[in-house]
Amino acid sequence: MTERIHNINIFKERRKELRNSLTPAEAKLWSLIKNSRLKNKKFRRQHSVGPYILDFYCPSEKLCIEMDGAGHFTDGGYEYDTERTEYLRNLNIKVIRFENREIFDNPEGVLEEIKKIFSNLPPLPLLNKGGELYGSSTDFHEHEKAESISETK
Repeated sequence: MTERIHNINIFKERRKELRNSLTPAEAKLWSLIKNSRLKNKKFRRQHSVGPYILDFYCPSEKLCIEMDGAGHFTDGGYEYDTERTEYLRNLNIKVIRFENREIFDNPEGVLEEIKKIFSNLPPLPLLNKGGELYGSSTDFHEHEKAESISETK
């Protein structure tokens, strides 16, 4: 039996609280994508995957959209976002992030960026030479570094 990771019950109340108190940027984006308004794709607000609650999730595209406010631009916020993105990528969920101001300054541009992702294939999980998932993004960067050194020789 597979473990359930989408919308697990322990986050139900928190997801509901977040849906009822969207930030202005989240509310603006939601008004543009709800009811399958964007290329007939269904989005969910405050959808949980594993231990994380995503601002928006499109199941058919396995796409997470995050609206980032000031808390994301700290060292702690950056580390948390990096860990979360890696977790989601290992589940083949694509992640796209926008600063809150972008949805107000350029809503059509935000929607265009989202639509571009619809036609792309999901990211593949990062695998090491033994075929196992990389444990962290550092493993991936070490692999990239080793490959670029061998290519220059």
